[in-house]
Amino acid sequence: MPIALKDLEKVRICIDREGTFCDVIAMTETKGNHLVKLLSVDPSNYPDAPREGVRRVLEWFTGEKIPRDQPIDTSRIEYLRMGTTVATNALLERKGERCALLITKGFKDGLEIGTQSRPFLFQLAIRKPDVLYTKVVEIDERLALDWPGLKGDPAVTQAGELVTGPSGAPMRILKPVDPGAVRKDLQALYDEGYRSIAIVLVHSYLYDAHEKQVEAIAKEIGFRHISVSADLQPMINLVSRGSSATADSYLIPEVRRYLEGFASGFKGGLDDSSCRVNFMQSDGSLCDFRKFSGLKAILSGPAGGVVGYARTCYDALDGSPVVGFDMGGTSTDVSRYGGKYEHVFETTTAGVTIQTPQLDINTVAAGGGSILTYRNGLFVIGPESAGAHPGPACYRKGGPLTVTDANLFLGRLHIDSFPKIFGPTEDQPLDYEIVRQKLEERTKSINVENNSSLTAAEVACGFVNVANSSMARPIRALTEQRGFATSAHNLACFGGAGGQHACALAALLGMHNVLVHKYSSLLSAYGMALADIAVDVSEPCQYQYNADTLPALLDRIEKLKSKAHERLIAQGVHEIDVTYECYLNIKYRGSDTKLMILQPKDGDFARAFIEQHKREFSFTLEAPIEVEDIRVRGIGLGEDAEKNNVSTYVEELTQLPDVPVAKDAHFASSDVYFEEIGKFSPVMLYKLETLAPGTTIKGPAIILDATQTILVHPQNTARILKEHVYIDVGLGPRKQLSTEIVDPIQLSIFSHRFMGIAEQMGRALQKTAVSLQIKERLDFSCAIFGPDELHKGKLRTGDVLVSNTPRSGGTHLPDITVIQPVFDDAGEDIVFWVAARGHHGDIGGIDGNPMHPDSTESWEEGAAVDSLFLVRDGVFNEKDIVDIFMKAGKADTRVKATRGLDKNLSDLKAQCAACAVGSAQIHSLFGEYGKTVVQHYMAAIRTNAELAVRNFFKSRGSEPLIAEDYMDDGTIIKLRIDIDPEEGSATFDFTGTSCESLSNLNAPRSVTQSALIYSLRTLIGTDMPLNAGVLAPVTLIIPNDTILSPSLDAAVSSGNTETSQRVVDTVFKAFEACAASQGCMNTFHSDYEDMSYGETICGGAGAGPTWKGQSAVHVNMTNTRIGDVEVAGKRFPLLIREFSIRRGSGGKGMNNGGDGIHREYELRADMMSSIVGERRVDQPYGMHGGQPGERGATYLVRKSHLGEGTRKVKLRPSAATKVKAGDRIIVHSPGGGAYGAVESDDSSRPSKRAKPNIVPAAKLAHPKLVARANGSLADYAATQESCD
Repeated sequence: MPIALKDLEKVRICIDREGTFCDVIAMTETKGNHLVKLLSVDPSNYPDAPREGVRRVLEWFTGEKIPRDQPIDTSRIEYLRMGTTVATNALLERKGERCALLITKGFKDGLEIGTQSRPFLFQLAIRKPDVLYTKVVEIDERLALDWPGLKGDPAVTQAGELVTGPSGAPMRILKPVDPGAVRKDLQALYDEGYRSIAIVLVHSYLYDAHEKQVEAIAKEIGFRHISVSADLQPMINLVSRGSSATADSYLIPEVRRYLEGFASGFKGGLDDSSCRVNFMQSDGSLCDFRKFSGLKAILSGPAGGVVGYARTCYDALDGSPVVGFDMGGTSTDVSRYGGKYEHVFETTTAGVTIQTPQLDINTVAAGGGSILTYRNGLFVIGPESAGAHPGPACYRKGGPLTVTDANLFLGRLHIDSFPKIFGPTEDQPLDYEIVRQKLEERTKSINVENNSSLTAAEVACGFVNVANSSMARPIRALTEQRGFATSAHNLACFGGAGGQHACALAALLGMHNVLVHKYSSLLSAYGMALADIAVDVSEPCQYQYNADTLPALLDRIEKLKSKAHERLIAQGVHEIDVTYECYLNIKYRGSDTKLMILQPKDGDFARAFIEQHKREFSFTLEAPIEVEDIRVRGIGLGEDAEKNNVSTYVEELTQLPDVPVAKDAHFASSDVYFEEIGKFSPVMLYKLETLAPGTTIKGPAIILDATQTILVHPQNTARILKEHVYIDVGLGPRKQLSTEIVDPIQLSIFSHRFMGIAEQMGRALQKTAVSLQIKERLDFSCAIFGPDELHKGKLRTGDVLVSNTPRSGGTHLPDITVIQPVFDDAGEDIVFWVAARGHHGDIGGIDGNPMHPDSTESWEEGAAVDSLFLVRDGVFNEKDIVDIFMKAGKADTRVKATRGLDKNLSDLKAQCAACAVGSAQIHSLFGEYGKTVVQHYMAAIRTNAELAVRNFFKSRGSEPLIAEDYMDDGTIIKLRIDIDPEEGSATFDFTGTSCESLSNLNAPRSVTQSALIYSLRTLIGTDMPLNAGVLAPVTLIIPNDTILSPSLDAAVSSGNTETSQRVVDTVFKAFEACAASQGCMNTFHSDYEDMSYGETICGGAGAGPTWKGQSAVHVNMTNTRIGDVEVAGKRFPLLIREFSIRRGSGGKGMNNGGDGIHREYELRADMMSSIVGERRVDQPYGMHGGQPGERGATYLVRKSHLGEGTRKVKLRPSAATKVKAGDRIIVHSPGGGAYGAVESDDSSRPSKRAKPNIVPAAKLAHPKLVARANGSLADYAATQESCD
């Protein structure tokens, strides 16, 4: 019989539809809350999981049966809120709508090329994510920023109608939109069946009139889905904004189809329903389901989890910030909440750049299903996952060992508490025996390799510890990079697998408390009940911040508030519930580090900016501050958010009685292994629902509910609160590590810690630097060294050194290295070194260019620093460093001093800041483990790298490997490799290489060493620490006075960019690993007055035995980004007219080589420009019958003085020239060589040839791109994979 309900009572329903499960929480006044968990996909039982969840909830709520095949009556539902992975899945599986891209003429391939960098540095088979569109239409239009006062022909410098956009920036219309041509192109698209398009035009973020013209025509023709880039997010960067617009046009139809299908299951299709239906967006806010868009749906589910822990685990009474730890089956999401949500405005998901406000969620590829492997002496977790099929080994489907299996073996999962749904017939329990068997086999092989005596339990525990270490790395970065102590945070644990790891992870991070909410396994769904409706509106700005501009800024803020208000009211928000957060996106002039500053109570944005800059970066600048964007976030407070938005756990801890758990409260016991005890010990198991608030449980213990397992370690104490399990981690002394042996588990953990330090140094450097080379192109690297790896000299605590010359181990002068010794606590002995190397675009040189093609002597390449105290006794040695920079200019010569001294000094200070971060992190490690242990494992990691290289050499034959390659001037690089497979060593002999060159193509010995480290690491094909140990088994012979070991007088600037590439190609050729890549960096440089612009340009990659060469990527050691067309036009008076792929320029063969590119610059003033390139004469070689790639070339197009029109002339491989305003420089980069011949009588059939001795890297499966929620940590990881 139906239960009587309070009149008019309605149920509130929140749903999180994830990949595997759909979680539903229903909330009522009279019946309490009800939870439903069901499979996200179960077509034999229901067509749509969320709708099925609603049906089951209503059956529970009303007591009435509701047939599955009938539309659901929503009259008893107050609201329905939902998060869904429909957009993420469409991206991952590439199952969105067929869409077309409309983009400014010249950039049809711009989004395909992207930033020119590649996802993984050390992989021969380069893969990039596929683009989302299937057709491109170029719109013949062009805008440019106005540069008043440029030198040159006014017909060029002042060309185009002068207009002003919403930002206030003056713009020039160089080419207006041709409506007739656009209509013709759009009609053709429509006739081909396209109904979804993305419109992306250069500089539309500042002036959107052209995009609006195209949109209006598209609407007239009848396109259903039109994504306009400036409407979605008016922020600089054509590639990011364009990628976002195509993602929106690709996803919106898919999302709308899903919404229509979902709504069709309810009476009236939800349109006329009194039930409010909202969806969770990536920024943590709700929106009306009719406003839900593809671009804002990417992190819909995870965003609910962040809102959930922020509202339930952050207690304003003590203000302790919280780190969210959401561990699932394939990956783990981490985030931070300190009283306000932290947003990022550009992220990457499934290989697609998304430029829209999103919560700062960062994913690490370590989850319960992450596969456990042992490689090169290291325990490795993931990134590969067992997935749902076959799943972990214990699932009885033949799966590999995973983190879940390790926890099962250790007794941390209670088999009897799991449903019997495993095996072929899906009616068996988890399989302990197969896990035991596989772990014992793995343990045996590890012990044989290491001559150790580890038990299977120690190995399983070791894998869990390494998993925890990998998850701790992004958490440290997320907190410490913003100037917050990790240990000051609480850890909020949620997600299905988090409870098994949370306490150990907190202890590893020095955190004192873990909070587990009662709905932690369904927290994403519960978070939707606590979320607000919000809208985010923004517009670009070009104002200096001061008293004169503040009134105009405040006026624009008010106008944006009106827009936000209108949109909120349209979604049914009551006037009284509307609040606003007002932001200015602020930076120092000359810097690109922007901080989104929330309007402070006193209204002083400048003070708030300076304080935040000081906290995050440890310094401020004496420079004007500028506003780049204005942003208003309008918030409509939700009723349940208001009701539940304050966590009270602090109050409960003081008010609830402290009652020890009853002796008979457990429902079972089990033997569990803890490292702290060193053996399996009996542990009591408790059901959470049977424990009263105030109950205290001292570890070890396991607490379970229907969906999760919480592991309480021996030193932990758990208290049961009304809404939480609160765990005092009880930080005790760490396990004492021996320095007599090398524990492979600890070696793996220290590898993570050392790499984490280098990454944090890199983040500090990128964020604090001001130059385009470091901040945007990521042309830098950071490293740590053991105490014996560098010369000590007479140094003391706080000293910082700087150098850049080859005699000091430098590669070329623009790469300036800052080095700091790390002393012991007594300040007596150097125990470590930290270093930060950054590329300075201007250090002086011929015509102000440190990489001028005409340089032949070292003094012509700018400032040279052998070794200098940059900091001593806490004082930055500005006088001496300025003297060196300025004395680089030579009177009566073309050699000039730097024109960007302020940038040089700022970047040097940024490098000092990076070293300070590294030093502090190393001292933190000393505090955890002790100096001796840390040094012991630093040495062991070098030995580990040596072991990996020796094993590689042992797998090769003893026959000599011989290769040679040529530079374009005829210089030969000769290499003979003699391998001793018994010893695992090799001699790399460059005897026969040509003598020193009267050019700047000479490469110091350090360049060849770096090239060899890169080559060997890549050939081995597995992850391994990158350090000097790689070269320990190598005898390197380089005759003096050759191009690879030149005299100290030699110019070397291009040896680091061009010759280094040729060395790598020669090594790969010797091992027959792959065909040649473009083999150069195509370095472009222009100078105008006190400004300069430079970049390196991508080309084709070589093919291999199992892959085709990738097009338009940087290759070999370099992975720097290229300047975005909009950023370049804002920083320097040039136009990038075209950036496209030279289709067919790769070599032809069984596997074709990758194609080179066409990049075309128009200089907007009279200036000096240069190019340094190679492979203009000698083609990139093919391998095993594959044809070579096409040569590169550089052209100058200029106005003819004697005739009509223009002249197109070919430049030398490396050339400098004076250009006039309007002149163009066209760079064609080389294609990559092909691998394997193609039969002449049947081009589809590869030739039959004997297979060579393929290197390990070529045998690997093509790398899969890991789908990640890349928040604020995304830009940095690849920058540390450097051989400098």
